[in-house]
Amino acid sequence: MSLPVIILGGGGHAKVLIEALRGSGVTMLGITDADRTKQGHAVTGVTVLGDDSVIAQYGTDEVLLVNGIGSVGVPHARRAVFDAFKAKGYSFASVIHPSAVIAADVALAEGAQVMAGAVIQPCCSIGRNSIVNTCAVVDHDCVVGDHVHLSPGAVVAGSVRIGSGTHVGAGATVIQGIAVGSGCLVAAGAVVVADVPDGRTVRGVPAKEVGP
Repeated sequence: MSLPVIILGGGGHAKVLIEALRGSGVTMLGITDADRTKQGHAVTGVTVLGDDSVIAQYGTDEVLLVNGIGSVGVPHARRAVFDAFKAKGYSFASVIHPSAVIAADVALAEGAQVMAGAVIQPCCSIGRNSIVNTCAVVDHDCVVGDHVHLSPGAVVAGSVRIGSGTHVGAGATVIQGIAVGSGCLVAAGAVVVADVPDGRTVRGVPAKEVGP
Protein backbone atom coordinates (compact mmCIF):
# COMPACT_ATOMS: atom_id res chain seq x y z
CA MET A 1 0.00 0.00 0.00
CA SER A 2 1.99 2.97 -1.28
CA LEU A 3 -0.41 5.85 -0.62
CA PRO A 4 -1.22 7.17 2.86
CA VAL A 5 -4.71 6.54 4.21
CA ILE A 6 -7.49 8.45 5.93
CA ILE A 7 -9.92 6.52 8.11
CA LEU A 8 -13.60 7.44 7.85
CA GLY A 9 -15.17 7.25 11.30
CA GLY A 10 -13.60 7.34 14.74
CA GLY A 11 -15.53 4.69 16.66
CA GLY A 12 -14.71 1.21 17.89
CA HIS A 13 -14.17 -0.36 14.48
CA ALA A 14 -11.70 2.40 13.61
CA LYS A 15 -9.62 1.47 16.67
CA VAL A 16 -9.33 -2.10 15.42
CA LEU A 17 -8.36 -0.90 11.95
CA ILE A 18 -5.71 1.44 13.32
CA GLU A 19 -4.03 -1.48 15.06
CA ALA A 20 -4.04 -3.50 11.85
CA LEU A 21 -2.70 -0.58 9.80
CA ARG A 22 0.06 0.08 12.33
CA GLY A 23 1.10 -3.54 12.21
CA SER A 24 1.34 -3.33 8.43
CA GLY A 25 3.41 -0.12 8.47
CA VAL A 26 0.79 1.98 6.70
CA THR A 27 0.98 5.78 6.97
CA MET A 28 -2.22 7.19 8.49
CA LEU A 29 -2.89 10.88 7.83
CA GLY A 30 -5.79 10.98 10.26
CA ILE A 31 -9.45 10.23 10.87
CA THR A 32 -12.65 11.98 9.86
CA ASP A 33 -15.72 12.01 12.10
CA ALA A 34 -18.87 14.14 12.21
CA ASP A 35 -18.78 14.23 16.02
CA ARG A 36 -17.32 17.64 16.85
CA THR A 37 -16.31 16.50 20.33
CA LYS A 38 -13.81 14.12 18.72
CA GLN A 39 -12.33 16.59 16.25
CA GLY A 40 -8.83 17.73 17.13
CA HIS A 41 -8.40 14.81 19.52
CA ALA A 42 -6.74 11.44 18.93
CA VAL A 43 -8.15 7.95 18.67
CA THR A 44 -5.43 5.55 19.83
CA GLY A 45 -2.82 8.05 18.70
CA VAL A 46 -4.37 9.07 15.35
CA THR A 47 -5.81 12.59 15.11
CA VAL A 48 -9.40 13.31 14.12
CA LEU A 49 -8.93 15.95 11.41
CA GLY A 50 -12.55 17.05 11.06
CA ASP A 51 -15.63 15.78 9.27
CA ASP A 52 -15.70 14.09 5.87
CA SER A 53 -15.30 17.42 4.06
CA VAL A 54 -11.58 17.15 4.91
CA ILE A 55 -11.24 14.50 2.19
CA ALA A 56 -11.77 17.13 -0.52
CA GLN A 57 -8.35 18.58 0.35
CA TYR A 58 -6.76 15.49 -1.20
CA GLY A 59 -6.85 14.38 -4.79
CA THR A 60 -8.18 10.95 -5.64
CA ASP A 61 -4.63 9.94 -6.57
CA GLU A 62 -3.08 11.25 -3.34
CA VAL A 63 -4.80 9.20 -0.67
CA LEU A 64 -6.63 5.95 -0.06
CA LEU A 65 -9.65 5.74 2.22
CA VAL A 66 -10.36 3.18 4.93
CA ASN A 67 -13.97 2.64 5.95
CA GLY A 68 -13.95 2.87 9.74
CA ILE A 69 -17.71 2.47 10.16
CA GLY A 70 -18.66 -0.89 11.65
CA SER A 71 -22.10 -2.43 12.05
CA VAL A 72 -24.19 -4.33 14.55
CA GLY A 73 -26.94 -4.97 12.00
CA VAL A 74 -27.44 -4.76 8.25
CA PRO A 75 -24.63 -2.34 7.30
CA HIS A 76 -26.56 0.44 5.53
CA ALA A 77 -24.43 3.33 6.87
CA ARG A 78 -21.16 1.60 6.03
CA ARG A 79 -22.34 0.91 2.49
CA ALA A 80 -23.59 4.50 2.01
CA VAL A 81 -20.19 5.95 2.93
CA PHE A 82 -18.39 3.59 0.57
CA ASP A 83 -20.73 4.32 -2.33
CA ALA A 84 -20.59 8.09 -1.76
CA PHE A 85 -16.81 8.30 -1.94
CA LYS A 86 -16.56 5.86 -4.83
CA ALA A 87 -18.91 8.17 -6.73
CA LYS A 88 -16.41 10.98 -6.13
CA GLY A 89 -13.58 8.90 -7.59
CA TYR A 90 -11.79 7.84 -4.40
CA SER A 91 -10.42 4.36 -3.83
CA PHE A 92 -10.54 2.28 -0.66
CA ALA A 93 -7.62 0.36 0.80
CA SER A 94 -8.01 -3.25 1.80
CA VAL A 95 -6.80 -3.81 5.37
CA ILE A 96 -5.25 -7.09 6.52
CA HIS A 97 -4.02 -7.59 10.07
CA PRO A 98 -0.57 -9.24 10.09
CA SER A 99 -1.91 -12.15 12.16
CA ALA A 100 -4.68 -13.06 9.69
CA VAL A 101 -4.22 -16.32 7.76
CA ILE A 102 -5.30 -15.98 4.14
CA ALA A 103 -4.77 -18.65 1.48
CA ALA A 104 -2.71 -17.57 -1.53
CA ASP A 105 -5.59 -17.80 -4.01
CA VAL A 106 -8.16 -15.84 -1.99
CA ALA A 107 -9.63 -12.89 -3.89
CA LEU A 108 -10.08 -9.78 -1.74
CA ALA A 109 -12.03 -7.01 -3.46
CA GLU A 110 -11.52 -3.29 -2.92
CA GLY A 111 -11.90 -2.14 0.66
CA ALA A 112 -12.14 -5.62 2.18
CA GLN A 113 -10.96 -5.81 5.79
CA VAL A 114 -9.55 -8.93 7.48
CA MET A 115 -8.94 -8.50 11.19
CA ALA A 116 -6.66 -10.15 13.76
CA GLY A 117 -6.79 -13.92 13.94
CA ALA A 118 -9.19 -14.33 11.02
CA VAL A 119 -8.74 -17.31 8.71
CA ILE A 120 -9.77 -17.47 5.05
CA GLN A 121 -9.17 -20.79 3.34
CA PRO A 122 -8.50 -21.58 -0.36
CA CYS A 123 -10.78 -20.73 -3.28
CA CYS A 124 -12.72 -18.01 -1.46
CA SER A 125 -13.68 -14.52 -2.54
CA ILE A 126 -14.49 -11.60 -0.25
CA GLY A 127 -16.48 -8.75 -1.76
CA ARG A 128 -15.99 -4.99 -1.76
CA ASN A 129 -16.18 -3.17 1.56
CA SER A 130 -16.71 -6.42 3.49
CA ILE A 131 -15.35 -7.21 6.95
CA VAL A 132 -13.99 -10.55 8.13
CA ASN A 133 -13.71 -9.54 11.76
CA THR A 134 -11.59 -10.75 14.66
CA CYS A 135 -11.09 -14.55 14.67
CA ALA A 136 -13.82 -15.14 12.07
CA VAL A 137 -13.32 -18.22 9.87
CA VAL A 138 -14.22 -18.57 6.20
CA ASP A 139 -13.57 -22.09 4.96
CA HIS A 140 -12.87 -23.32 1.43
CA ASP A 141 -14.83 -22.33 -1.68
CA CYS A 142 -16.95 -19.61 -0.09
CA VAL A 143 -18.28 -16.53 -1.86
CA VAL A 144 -18.89 -13.53 0.41
CA GLY A 145 -20.62 -10.63 -1.32
CA ASP A 146 -20.09 -6.87 -1.14
CA HIS A 147 -20.75 -4.92 2.08
CA VAL A 148 -20.95 -8.05 4.26
CA HIS A 149 -19.91 -8.09 7.93
CA LEU A 150 -18.76 -11.40 9.40
CA SER A 151 -18.61 -10.45 13.07
CA PRO A 152 -15.98 -11.62 15.57
CA GLY A 153 -15.88 -15.38 15.96
CA ALA A 154 -18.31 -16.12 13.12
CA VAL A 155 -17.70 -19.44 11.35
CA VAL A 156 -18.61 -19.89 7.70
CA ALA A 157 -18.11 -23.51 6.62
CA GLY A 158 -17.12 -24.68 3.15
CA SER A 159 -18.97 -23.77 -0.06
CA VAL A 160 -21.21 -21.17 1.56
CA ARG A 161 -22.65 -18.21 -0.39
CA ILE A 162 -23.44 -14.96 1.45
CA GLY A 163 -25.25 -12.18 -0.42
CA SER A 164 -24.41 -8.50 -0.40
CA GLY A 165 -25.20 -6.34 2.61
CA THR A 166 -25.68 -9.24 5.04
CA HIS A 167 -24.58 -9.16 8.69
CA VAL A 168 -23.51 -12.39 10.38
CA GLY A 169 -23.43 -11.85 14.13
CA ALA A 170 -20.71 -12.67 16.64
CA GLY A 171 -20.19 -16.38 17.15
CA ALA A 172 -22.74 -17.40 14.51
CA THR A 173 -22.14 -20.49 12.38
CA VAL A 174 -23.25 -21.12 8.80
CA ILE A 175 -22.86 -24.80 7.96
CA GLN A 176 -21.43 -26.09 4.70
CA GLY A 177 -23.20 -25.53 1.40
CA ILE A 178 -25.74 -23.01 2.71
CA ALA A 179 -26.81 -19.90 0.78
CA VAL A 180 -27.61 -16.79 2.80
CA GLY A 181 -29.29 -14.09 0.75
CA SER A 182 -28.66 -10.36 0.44
CA GLY A 183 -29.60 -7.90 3.18
CA CYS A 184 -30.00 -10.61 5.81
CA LEU A 185 -29.32 -10.49 9.54
CA VAL A 186 -27.97 -13.64 11.17
CA ALA A 187 -28.18 -13.09 14.92
CA ALA A 188 -25.22 -13.63 17.23
CA GLY A 189 -24.75 -17.28 18.15
CA ALA A 190 -27.16 -18.59 15.52
CA VAL A 191 -26.47 -21.87 13.71
CA VAL A 192 -27.73 -21.66 10.14
CA VAL A 193 -28.60 -25.10 8.73
CA ALA A 194 -30.93 -24.11 5.85
CA ASP A 195 -30.83 -21.51 3.08
CA VAL A 196 -31.96 -18.01 4.04
CA PRO A 197 -33.89 -15.90 1.46
CA ASP A 198 -33.03 -12.25 0.83
CA GLY A 199 -33.85 -9.71 3.50
CA ARG A 200 -34.63 -12.14 6.31
CA THR A 201 -33.59 -12.21 9.97
CA VAL A 202 -32.75 -15.56 11.57
CA ARG A 203 -31.72 -16.49 15.08
CA GLY A 204 -31.40 -19.47 17.36
CA VAL A 205 -30.01 -23.02 17.28
CA PRO A 206 -30.94 -24.15 14.72
CA ALA A 207 -31.61 -20.74 13.22
CA LYS A 208 -35.23 -19.91 12.45
CA GLU A 209 -36.72 -16.96 10.61
CA VAL A 210 -38.09 -14.27 12.92
CA GLY A 211 -39.01 -11.59 10.42
CA PRO A 212 -38.13 -9.73 7.23
